[in-house]
Amino acid sequence: MKLYAPSTIRQIKDKYGFRLSKSLGQNFLTDKNIIDKIMEESFIGKEDLVIEIGPGIGVLTAEEAALAGKVIAVEIDKNLIPILKDTLADYDNVKVVNQDILKTDLNQLIEENNTIEGKPVRSVRIIGNLPYYITTPIVMKILEEGAKVDSITIMMQKEVADRMKAAAGKKAYGALSVAVQYYCTVNHVANVPKEVFVPQPKVDSTVIRLDIRQEKPVDLKDEKIFFQCIKAGFGQRRKTMSNSLTGVCGLSKEQVGQVLEAIGIDGGRRAETMSIEEFAQLANQVYCTIRQ
Repeated sequence: MKLYAPSTIRQIKDKYGFRLSKSLGQNFLTDKNIIDKIMEESFIGKEDLVIEIGPGIGVLTAEEAALAGKVIAVEIDKNLIPILKDTLADYDNVKVVNQDILKTDLNQLIEENNTIEGKPVRSVRIIGNLPYYITTPIVMKILEEGAKVDSITIMMQKEVADRMKAAAGKKAYGALSVAVQYYCTVNHVANVPKEVFVPQPKVDSTVIRLDIRQEKPVDLKDEKIFFQCIKAGFGQRRKTMSNSLTGVCGLSKEQVGQVLEAIGIDGGRRAETMSIEEFAQLANQVYCTIRQ
């Protein structure tokens, strides 16, 4: 059964009386070339555990099951559960879980499924075609909670992917860029035009793979202060660093000036010009200042 074929999607909808939910951002991929590219760039092997977020009718899930040792598909829509049991009936290495990924303890889920045929899982790979409205919260939950995964291959709105990939000085560069790049290396997988979905969304998509860093790119004295500086810096993009940092960790404007001077950063610069290394220098100097 070609689950990606529009005719198959129509048949499934008719058979189960299933109605697509706009509120859940349900759009099903119909391009086999893109599906193959996602599988190829996810580097799935027989010793790997795949956790799929939002399997829908199982378009990607079936492909994952053919490659992986074990697949856990986390689907929030209870109306899709009987459909998935039907479309994935040929695969005995797939488990469908009716849960909200934002309320799921991923490390517990991984711990409960950490063996394949009695052997330890080699890698844990997350794959998903995420609803546009909730992409960032899902990605940041995975990263901030320290989920024990090796990679996250996800399809998202092109604009959000551009922000995650952006380098300092680029228009799309912002707090999300710094946060994601602190935790991961970002790899472009594929551009996905809106025309290859059923129903067709209003915007194009991009697939990226986030490889979780074994070592962070910068050394921090206090990670919390690092993210406070990032949030403050990008909070009001038109403000200079001198103004936007005032009040962070209780620092006065004079102290902010001293911090910036100590690390050789012009207080008139704006956050979008600051590299992740400069934010790390800044955070470490703030840490030293408040500890005096």
